[in-house]
Amino acid sequence: MAADRRIVIENCAIATVDADDTEYASGHVVVAGNRIEAVGAGAAPEGLENVVRRIDASGHLVTPGLVNTHHHFYQWITRGLATDHNLFDWLVALYPTWARIDEEMAYAAAQGSLAMMARGGVTCAMDHHYVYPQGSGDLSGAIVRAARETGVRFTLARGSMDRSKKDGGLPPDFAVETLDGALAATEATIDEHHDASFDAMTQVAVAPCSPFSVSTELLRQGAELARRKGVRLHTHGSETVEEEKFCHELFGMGPTDYFESTGWLGEDVWMAHCVHMNDSDIAAFARTRTGVAHCPSSNARLAAGIARVPDMLAAGVPVGLGVDGTASNESGELHTELRNALLINRLGAHREAALSARQALRLGTYGGAQVLGRAAEIGSLEPGKLADLVLWKLDTLAHASIADPVAALVLGAAAPVTLSLVNGEPVVENGRLLHVDEDAVARATRDEARRLARIAGQG
Repeated sequence: MAADRRIVIENCAIATVDADDTEYASGHVVVAGNRIEAVGAGAAPEGLENVVRRIDASGHLVTPGLVNTHHHFYQWITRGLATDHNLFDWLVALYPTWARIDEEMAYAAAQGSLAMMARGGVTCAMDHHYVYPQGSGDLSGAIVRAARETGVRFTLARGSMDRSKKDGGLPPDFAVETLDGALAATEATIDEHHDASFDAMTQVAVAPCSPFSVSTELLRQGAELARRKGVRLHTHGSETVEEEKFCHELFGMGPTDYFESTGWLGEDVWMAHCVHMNDSDIAAFARTRTGVAHCPSSNARLAAGIARVPDMLAAGVPVGLGVDGTASNESGELHTELRNALLINRLGAHREAALSARQALRLGTYGGAQVLGRAAEIGSLEPGKLADLVLWKLDTLAHASIADPVAALVLGAAAPVTLSLVNGEPVVENGRLLHVDEDAVARATRDEARRLARIAGQG
């Protein structure tokens, strides 16, 4: 949208998620081009020129768009499998199937993952894709293309694995890359797809998969590559007790110390899960400003445990929310994580105030923007920031009797999205995606899931 064209949203509750958690019971948001021009109480200023759309948003809450900080899109076509497994057994069960994915499957799965998130209020998504079977095609390009077509802001965490079964890892031998091949392909992906500009729609991070599927040298050289190219770093960390044991047996230290020894702590790093963190681990993350992608539903699905999110926040660790792959979180949307982050972190005696509804909303918006390195651009509703925002409809049966709109959004059922803007452009209207055909995406994902199952069954 041209910079001088405006969208005016009025008569809505607003949760800005700014530094002061400013809220308005009835206010306005003015979008000019791809930026937020004004946010405030009451009606929008009079005399605004070039208003192309004026929305009476009575009965709605406006928030920043949700930011997803950890996902594996390809898993959309392996949902509902290994439903009673812990992480390691789940990985062993599914890696032989994942190792058969190809470009067409990756594209369809990315479409499904993105569509579900966007329809549920996500305006900035990320995908940690680390399975690159030999001869599978341009998987990274297919994922980026799906994000561009859906219309969401996107970070591709270009993953890699070079530790297969023969080296003591979990993936099949034919599903991993060589050290040099992984580094070269990652650098090529950065060169082709990363945009460092303020309003970038696509960015790339360097993302070796995990300590038990990559070599120490891939971690070390991956960190060097990321810093040479000026991009962020992402991996899995401290997800299970088995990982803790693995790191002690193989490296003689716990995961956090191991990561620090390879250059993997810092304000340009974020890690998924971080469930099994002791006080010194949390202190190290706080000292280095290393971020965390909290994935409560997946952690529960795989019985990994409860991450110490309130303690992390109190220490100053940046924390966002992640869907994680939909083979361990079949719903595939982020509202579930707002609610589950709050509920799961209250489990236990005298923990009724461990996390509040507003803290949960901050995790899913500004916290996610921090973790992705984009807090200056997105994550809160403030003049000058990019116009990524959501209008949640809260005047229907599901929410109308809840007076506090933030509590309604976080604790209530998934609220319908009346409008979602990304970069000032509508992506969702009245619960439907505008740029892709949901029914066509559903058919494609079903067909690709069946094709993958058939190929995997043939060995």
